[in-house]
Amino acid sequence: MSSTAGQVIKCKAAVAWEAGKPLVIEEVEVAPPQAGEVRLKILFTSLCHTDVYFWEAKGQTPLFPRIFGHEAGGIVESVGEGVTHLKPGDKALPVFTGECGECPHCKSEESNMCNLLRINTDRGVMINDNKSRFLIKGQPVHHFVGTSTFSEYTVVHAGCVAKINPDAPLDKVCILSCGICTGLGATVNVAKPKPGSSVAIFGLGAVGLAAAEGARISGASRIIGVDLVSSRFELAKKFGVNEFVNPKDHDKPVQQVIAEMTNGGVDRAVECTGSIQAMISAFECVHDGWGVAVLVGVPSKDDAFKTHPMNLLNERTLKGTFYGNYKPRTDLPNVVEKYMKGELELEKFITHTVPFSEINKAFDLMLKGESIRCIIKMEE
Repeated sequence: MSSTAGQVIKCKAAVAWEAGKPLVIEEVEVAPPQAGEVRLKILFTSLCHTDVYFWEAKGQTPLFPRIFGHEAGGIVESVGEGVTHLKPGDKALPVFTGECGECPHCKSEESNMCNLLRINTDRGVMINDNKSRFLIKGQPVHHFVGTSTFSEYTVVHAGCVAKINPDAPLDKVCILSCGICTGLGATVNVAKPKPGSSVAIFGLGAVGLAAAEGARISGASRIIGVDLVSSRFELAKKFGVNEFVNPKDHDKPVQQVIAEMTNGGVDRAVECTGSIQAMISAFECVHDGWGVAVLVGVPSKDDAFKTHPMNLLNERTLKGTFYGNYKPRTDLPNVVEKYMKGELELEKFITHTVPFSEINKAFDLMLKGESIRCIIKMEE
């Protein structure tokens, strides 16, 4: 056991006190883990657009003060009662969703949507007792998606922590905790393109680039990037994208443009934007008879997906995915191994690194569209 096990730890955390206002580095007290929980020492974390989205709170439930952060890598400091798959000193990745191992979803080979630990963006407390593990001067601070990695120490449900190879570099593999696995798995696990096939990727942000990386790894010969921002095209070439379409450059629906480019449609399409029109276009641009479209982006709550039923009757398949269909505890260690073997390239996703004291710079870079992933180094 670690020397701090069972004790309250005082450390630094970046706290969001108000929506859209700069984070403030504060001293926080982090309680010991309770039954079924783990306390992690976070060494590296990265900024995902989801953090920015809920920090801005422009349509989401505002929950402040809050400690954001959900892509990270760290070391297990201590474990609560009943935790057997982790021990102090283990290298681990916390994940915003989990794997309890007991529910029907966890027991199914086809699902990763754990009943107990599925993402809940409105929950600001731990499941165990509906209380926070963070205090500032006696005041509770809300958690974020069960991880809150913008803190030097955090407490996470053990089912949301994946033990990984002790030799894995945390400053690289930490980005697998969310966006990269979401896009990668959408292609590799759900779309499943065959070698030599054609794949259209809608949206060339971090998730879309990860989807393109999945197409590259799968051996697709034509990887078509679709984005409204043409300046993204040059960078996307590093991820295997070899053809590009900007819908604004055409006077016909983009699905028609892609069908004409590919003699009837692509074999697979992966949508990574959240735009309902992009979702419809992705589905309608796949080839009849065998085409598969996978939806990744989260639409607005009032959106409705509309297409003619003949598009389905003509043997096109529409699928959805959550976190790339990866089970965190079971599958994430294997994704890390793909990186360790050189099969998965993570370095090209990392565009910036900043010290923890400059965490607001990471937000600025993302808001300006200048970063894919900015790594935040916790120890300076």
